[in-house]
Amino acid sequence: MTKHENKHCPRCKEPFECKVGSILLCQCQGISFTDQERDYIRLTYPDCLCRKCLMVMKHEISSTAAQEKMKTILEAIRKGK
Repeated sequence: MTKHENKHCPRCKEPFECKVGSILLCQCQGISFTDQERDYIRLTYPDCLCRKCLMVMKHEISSTAAQEKMKTILEAIRKGK
């Protein structure tokens, strides 16, 4: 049986269906992130984001300010290990 989960996006609080059991049908399918972008999102939010927020985050991360913030966070994490 395919596993689908009803979730609320931790960023915008809107409901969405996560299709973790059918990843090719999931709303996040087709959005590509660099390893650095993926790490930043994973460290910023505890759970899956809705497609709209993933797209907004991708855009925000590409900005210079987000790049610097991401670099600082990742350096702090690496130093902590």
